[in-house]
Amino acid sequence: MTEPMPESGTDLPVDTETAETSAQAADAAGEAAAGAREAHAEHGARPGTERTVVHLLRHGEVDNPHKVLYGRLPDYHLSALGREMAEAVAEHLADADLGLVVHSPLERTAETAAPTLERHGLTAIVDPRVIEAGNKFEGRRFRKRLLLDPRRWWWLRDPTKPTWGEPYRVIGKRMMAAIEDARDHARGREVLIVSHQLPIWTIRSVLEQRNLWHDPRRRQCNLASLTSVTFTGDEVTDVTYSEPAAHLYAHAATTPGA
Repeated sequence: MTEPMPESGTDLPVDTETAETSAQAADAAGEAAAGAREAHAEHGARPGTERTVVHLLRHGEVDNPHKVLYGRLPDYHLSALGREMAEAVAEHLADADLGLVVHSPLERTAETAAPTLERHGLTAIVDPRVIEAGNKFEGRRFRKRLLLDPRRWWWLRDPTKPTWGEPYRVIGKRMMAAIEDARDHARGREVLIVSHQLPIWTIRSVLEQRNLWHDPRRRQCNLASLTSVTFTGDEVTDVTYSEPAAHLYAHAATTPGA
């Protein structure tokens, strides 16, 4: 039987949630929310009523035929379909009042941002705070036997943290700080931040006060999707989700894909 593709460049397969992990979920969510609150407190708050929208864009499909858990590794580029997805996003945002475009240091986010930058005549800012989540399995080819090696069992001791990768608290804090800086740079306008599935889903879960322990296959953060955070002044007043490249998903290697 062919093994499934990981849901993102860092994910390990996750079985059905157990009673034990469900009981731990609130702690995981609280950890990420605490990180986000720390970032907010460090930045301080400014009164205001202007409306600013920060769009969090997941990159398009990556060329990854060997099913590598690529994480933060360099030289993983968009597939031909991924480039089509990036063009679809650029078309979707053609009339947006973009004041800033930010992407992570990885090639796949730069390539996803490129068509939108060209349409709006902007130069991107590279922000390492919106990079993919760290993962100890990075660089290994996905195989289920990877999880059967006793040398790695300690990494998997608590899936709600996750203990094989970057803590949710850290992801939540760095994403919130990056989002608030981008908002402050383009107050009253729109911002595009091109990031990765797990960081985007983590901060959305924090903002919507949702538990963070989940089956990765159930994330609402598909390829080239937009999670849009609306601020009134400094306060988050709405979070919405859209899929400008949905018409291309039928052709993707997996939906959602790596």
